Amino acid sequence: MPTYLLVAQILVSVSLVATVLFQLRGGGIGGIFGQADSVYRTRRGIESTLFKLTIILAVVLVVLATLIGAQA
Repeated sequence: MPTYLLVAQILVSVSLVATVLFQLRGGGIGGIFGQADSVYRTRRGIESTLFKLTIILAVVLVVLATLIGAQA
């Protein structure tokens, strides 16, 4: 199994965790239990960029995991 795939998967997973943690702002603990804290709004600026980056990193992580699993 190539080492570069494992290193890439580790880097992508750490980046994914970081982007998810950066998105968790202002929700409060009430959001965990289903409490609506605000009216629906659109994402703008850095919030939109983080959201798109999270999706891209998740797809890359799945692809890397599939590649590593296929070679095992």
